[in-house]
Amino acid sequence: MSERKYTVAALEPRLDHFLVPLLRHASLRLRFELSQDENRHPDFENPDVVVKFSGPDDDLLLENKAELLLALEHLTMEMLRMPPEDHIRLCFDANDYRVLRIEELRMSAATAADRVRRSGIPFRFNPMTSRERRIIHLALRDEAAVRSESEGIGPGRRVVIFPAG
Repeated sequence: MSERKYTVAALEPRLDHFLVPLLRHASLRLRFELSQDENRHPDFENPDVVVKFSGPDDDLLLENKAELLLALEHLTMEMLRMPPEDHIRLCFDANDYRVLRIEELRMSAATAADRVRRSGIPFRFNPMTSRERRIIHLALRDEAAVRSESEGIGPGRRVVIFPAG
């Protein structure tokens, strides 16, 4: 196994120092736990460290496509000064959202690929994060009849599936 760039031991004190007061000031009744080597989809997402939230307000993290969870993750990465290429090494989760989202994206990719195969018409997904676009691309990597590309810039970036020819 390759050496991890980020570890629970290294990140835990920094995340405690940042997230505990942030959650308290936001009046969010949440606690979090860091773990390593606990990934059910290593082909799609294999972070060094997973931060799992739980508590009475965990449903708030997942509202509106997990907007708050993803915002906390982004703020934390900025606080840690993680370069963009390392963003896949840290993952925030609550109520197994990540596992369910990966499954949803895999099924969406398969359905869209089937549609493109049958119709010959490209399919454009709605804009999504780089992590989600990566999952779509990986889900389609063995599909000979279609190819996927990302198009657009910034928050409008999306995956497009084309017929292979």
